[in-house]
Amino acid sequence: MNMSQNHQETALSRCPGCEEPLEPGDLFCGACGYDLSAVPEPPQDRPTIAITTPAGEPAPGPGHGPVQGAAQAAPGQAPGSAPGAERSAPPGTPAGASGDFELAAPEGAAPDPRTSPEPAPAPPAGTKVCVACRAGHVDTDGYCENCGHAQPRERDHMEQELGSVAAVSDRGLRHHRNEDAFAVSSTALPDGSPAVVAIVCDGVSSASRPDEASAAAAHAANEALLESLPRGTHPQQAMHEAIVAAAASVNLLAQDAGQAQETDPHRHQNAPACTLVGAIMASGLLVVGWVGDSRVYWVPEDRATPPARLTEDDSWAAQMVAAGLMNEAEAYADERAHAITGWLGADAYELEPHTASFKPDRPGLVVVCTDGLWNYAESAADMAAAVPEDAYERPLHGAQVLVGHALDGGGHDNVTVALVPFAVPQQGAGSAYTSG
Repeated sequence: MNMSQNHQETALSRCPGCEEPLEPGDLFCGACGYDLSAVPEPPQDRPTIAITTPAGEPAPGPGHGPVQGAAQAAPGQAPGSAPGAERSAPPGTPAGASGDFELAAPEGAAPDPRTSPEPAPAPPAGTKVCVACRAGHVDTDGYCENCGHAQPRERDHMEQELGSVAAVSDRGLRHHRNEDAFAVSSTALPDGSPAVVAIVCDGVSSASRPDEASAAAAHAANEALLESLPRGTHPQQAMHEAIVAAAASVNLLAQDAGQAQETDPHRHQNAPACTLVGAIMASGLLVVGWVGDSRVYWVPEDRATPPARLTEDDSWAAQMVAAGLMNEAEAYADERAHAITGWLGADAYELEPHTASFKPDRPGLVVVCTDGLWNYAESAADMAAAVPEDAYERPLHGAQVLVGHALDGGGHDNVTVALVPFAVPQQGAGSAYTSG
């Protein structure tokens, strides 16, 4: 875009519709789709006193599709929080980043879960627990009695742990809502052996209702896998079918006239859209599938063994690298790097689900995440360095640490990660699948 032709957009620092920070040259708000070309040109008689950004306010940062969660809300949810209401920064946020006064922790307060060597003691059943200190009870006003932390809205922060798989999703520090979604589950194959599933979706924020798109896709893919795997469908075929089912569920949103529509004439209306990435662990196989730029990483339990990235982005940057026109560093430094070339939605050019099957010969950790995390740990080595050493035994704690890593790095986007520990089957154990 020629910036000289759109000086009125670049003069704005925040979206008139949702107050999100804007990038130079934006035609539409990345958070709510507001048409910035409709904003009236500022008057020529500008004041003589320069208006600067208040001290402590974070600078605008990058980030594309957010997404919303098809998972249980974290314990300690503040009831009745209004959309757009301010909250205190999530755990790991640098002091002062939220603009709130930092409260001193009371004597005996629980330590940060990311640095604590031991998990916090389990609270009584039905008790709301603070998402910050993970030990204090939440009072009726939505504040922790232990550390004073205000609790986030239900969709701002979500966590789920199911057996050996766990996932965490957070709104981040810059977006007005969380548009990431995830689903984790387990089932049994026909031979009785277990299968573990993790699905992560990232809503395309320039589209309409991205939070609904990601939630619908995560739910549909998970349900499809829970139906097909017990029937004996090969996991790689099951993953392909699950992505197709997820795409169909997102397409239906574009036809759903019963849902509330955004009526602001300046909001850019595209069909609901999201990306998807998923992993299945079954019978010694690790199967991954994706559409878009969310990723899967492999981190061996033995850190002396090199980690790996198991997916390839559907993005402008990946296309430039694949075509040999740029190296990876140059491509991802470009402002067009995160423009996606594949997504789920009624206006997608063509649905091309990617699947791959692996048979690891050693135990490790499968990291399934949106770009809200990998923007701060892009290479496989960087991701492995961010994963705590005990994540294989404590996947929920590991996911919490990784979300904190992204928030500490700036939290420009929604952040979602699922961790699936992979155990190598014992030699001689039967397997329903012998080929990948």
